Amino acid sequence: MISLTSLFSTILFLLLLNNLLLLGAPGIAPIIRLTAFQGMLLALLLLGMDHALLACAVFGIKGALLPGLLERTRRRLTPSDKPRPRLHLGAAVFTGILGLVFSLWLETRLPILPNLFPPLLLPTALTTLFCGLILVVGRVSAISQVIGYLVAENGIFLLGVPLMAAGAIWFELALLLDIFVAVFVMGNAIGHIGETFDSIDTGRFRSLRD
Repeated sequence: MISLTSLFSTILFLLLLNNLLLLGAPGIAPIIRLTAFQGMLLALLLLGMDHALLACAVFGIKGALLPGLLERTRRRLTPSDKPRPRLHLGAAVFTGILGLVFSLWLETRLPILPNLFPPLLLPTALTTLFCGLILVVGRVSAISQVIGYLVAENGIFLLGVPLMAAGAIWFELALLLDIFVAVFVMGNAIGHIGETFDSIDTGRFRSLRD
């Protein structure tokens, strides 16, 4: 029978792999699916920590509602609007690996209380945060940048996991609600921009004139 520690480590490993796949994904549709899978992994992680209420909220919001909203927004965009990353996909994955190595090194240097973070949790959280920022900076499409924002928030969420034992679960639920509202507004805004303009390439806003 698989122990809880082994299951915990397996989920964290899958989260790390998911981050690298996000950076190497060539289109918006697979990025959305990988983001949904990441939300499901977070929910499974919380369920293994006996946080059933928060696990259900994370699964519903991060694993279903937000990816569904982003997918609906993607379908409203013009078919010719293809993501054109600023950073080459191979370079993005390599940068993500460097972020993972840096996170593993940083874990050995930070003055953290003993047993505060389970093994691999801190590097996974930091790598998720880094990969989200790489998506924001390395992608041009507005919807990809929104997804990067979500991934970075997942990293921040993982950093707060050890605090749940101290009664911070309601703070996490409030944070989830804020993220849902923010992405709901951004998703609708991107959809309206896509209906009004030919492209949602954020680089093209530089060409706007009064």
